[in-house]
Amino acid sequence: MPIDAARAVAAEPRSAEITWDHKDVQLYHLGVGAGTPATDAAELRYTLESRLHVLPSFVTVAGAGMGVVGGLSAPGVEIDLAAVLHGGQTITLHRPVPVRGRAVTTSRVAAVHDKGKAAVLVLRSEVADDDGPLWTSDAQIFVRGEGGWGGDRGPSERLALPDREPDKTVERPVREDQALLYRLSGDFNPLHADPEFAALAGFDRPILHGLCTYGMTLKAVVDTVLGGDVARVRSYRTRFAGIVFPGETLRIRMWTGDGRVQVSVTAVERQDAPVLADTLVECS
Repeated sequence: MPIDAARAVAAEPRSAEITWDHKDVQLYHLGVGAGTPATDAAELRYTLESRLHVLPSFVTVAGAGMGVVGGLSAPGVEIDLAAVLHGGQTITLHRPVPVRGRAVTTSRVAAVHDKGKAAVLVLRSEVADDDGPLWTSDAQIFVRGEGGWGGDRGPSERLALPDREPDKTVERPVREDQALLYRLSGDFNPLHADPEFAALAGFDRPILHGLCTYGMTLKAVVDTVLGGDVARVRSYRTRFAGIVFPGETLRIRMWTGDGRVQVSVTAVERQDAPVLADTLVECS
């Protein structure tokens, strides 16, 4: 078995310095659909350096996503990228993300779950600068064909949506070139750009990064129900329930209450096929 669960979890954490500045933040924001309309005051907060604030999901690419990269090369982990899908993502913000920064990220394999026909790696990154903790990020990486060794299946909790109409519903188009732009923030998996590689993975054409959908969704929540205030986000989690193809439209439904926003994301052109599920933004 290419994944040695005990060895992976027992391995020493890896630490590395990461840096970012306004250009990294702006590129990420453009990659998740910011800037339309280009002169809109609300969009300039994502695109113009003199007004810039940082969408919290930027933490998934800060330092070119070194936490996930490090986890996939950890001792005991040898996998084929064509078998890898992002299964879920959770971020916890300890304070607002600065526009530019220098920090240390400490990464480890927090758990390996046996799902039978697949394995799920939980890759945890804890990031701090000279002023203390900044954020914690958990990526759940789904590896097809690597389960079945009799290990712990891990949690399988589901978050039921409220039994009422959503408080807000918005639609967000995914540009044809969106995956090509988003990958410049650090995720160069050819699954999202190379048609031949996508075919090997079983897809008709390249698919959008799950974390791009993740960022687009958080931006919609911040802009629609949090008054554009990125500092209100305390944590954000989701399960990637389906794929998105560039050129499709996301339908984002939101239910608010008790300091949290529950979210459902579907693909409009495929009869509202599920895209993100068990999605929750906790906020102040």
